Amino acid sequence: MGGEVRDPDPACQGDRLMGSEAVDSLLRELYPLCRSITGDGTRATLDVIERFIPLSRTEVPSGYKAFEWEVPLEWNVRDAWVCNAAGDRVVDFQRHNLHVVNYSTPVRQRMSLEQLRPHLFSLPEHPDWIPYRTSYYSPSWGFCLTHRQLEALAPGEYEVCIDATLLPGALTIAEAVLPGDSSDEVLVFTHVCHPSLANDNLSGIAVAALLAQQLAERPRTLTYRFVFAPTTIGSITWLSMNETRVGRIRHGLVLASLGDRGPFVYKQSRRGDAVVDRVAAYALSHKAGATVERFSPYGYDERQFCSPGFNLPVGRLTRTPNGRYPEYHTSADNLDFISADAIREALELCVGLCAMLESNQAYVNLAPKCEPRLGPRNLFRNLGGRGPSELEHAVLWALNMSDGSNDPLEIAVRSGIPYPVVIRAVHALRDAGLLRLPGRDNA
Repeated sequence: MGGEVRDPDPACQGDRLMGSEAVDSLLRELYPLCRSITGDGTRATLDVIERFIPLSRTEVPSGYKAFEWEVPLEWNVRDAWVCNAAGDRVVDFQRHNLHVVNYSTPVRQRMSLEQLRPHLFSLPEHPDWIPYRTSYYSPSWGFCLTHRQLEALAPGEYEVCIDATLLPGALTIAEAVLPGDSSDEVLVFTHVCHPSLANDNLSGIAVAALLAQQLAERPRTLTYRFVFAPTTIGSITWLSMNETRVGRIRHGLVLASLGDRGPFVYKQSRRGDAVVDRVAAYALSHKAGATVERFSPYGYDERQFCSPGFNLPVGRLTRTPNGRYPEYHTSADNLDFISADAIREALELCVGLCAMLESNQAYVNLAPKCEPRLGPRNLFRNLGGRGPSELEHAVLWALNMSDGSNDPLEIAVRSGIPYPVVIRAVHALRDAGLLRLPGRDNA
């Protein structure tokens, strides 16, 4: 039957979860790519993702109007450096792509250290880390370097080069759609625009790609739409192009920062009581240290999906949220900062969340006047004098609560019986002809 999944346990593993060594290999392949909100680095990232799940790409041209925003010129960088008088590259894009302010305008000139200083950015509080800086919508150029590098620069003349182009091009959005029995959709969004930052957001990219691969191998009641796009401008552009069809979205998750060693944090949708909010809260209640936070209009792309004109049921799943760990948006957010095991655990959690979304459908009791006889239907023990088992308790709860308004998750929460046991009871009652989905013939 459509609502049945193979394992509704929120802690269940996928059928073929990728091993840690393979996850490591994927991350190491993606890490060196210089991603941005547009350009070939992002396309190369999507090429890697496409090995796991087929993608449909949309190239949105520069100048496209998305509400009050506009798709910018496409940025591609080939090389960049700062050379001292001896010809040594004291700052070198080839060593780390964070050395260039992302979206820097092209430059090639000589200047004194005093002239160069306003274009140099460092972190005095973390002298060995390179900061991540951008200039997407305010044309300028610059270099990021460790504070030790900055302090070591001697007075004199420097050659500065940013070999980049800012030309009419396109913003790339990629989607993978996994059709289900229903056209109702689960939206999974992750941003693909950050350069060499492992937690933010290679971890989200990896979890989304592997989750899509897992779900593609399973029977599905719901349709899943995975969107890989740059943050902010990507989600805004996607929403502007899909405004007439977002009503199909019944549940949604933004995935980001899932590779560090912190506990899980779920941020509710703007609604606060959407099914995905309730499912995530239940699943995280079984994870040590995990927390649920109320919606706020700061964060990742959930703030676009949850803007009042859309108000979609989209929450956000992270470990340590953005801005709450010192390595955030610095070179310290590297492959040593994240763990393949943490990513695999996040994948397992997401597989379980999807299983719950699939199975969590409210049923109607077809024999609502008093209790029906359960013994002849092999739903209750025939020998009396002992208390009911956990499954039998779940059968009684499911019968009593199934009035079309209480879903299995509500039954699990109110009864204290684990969700997988409640689902077993619901399915047994359905198969015995005592429950059906609202609006459907019993089958």
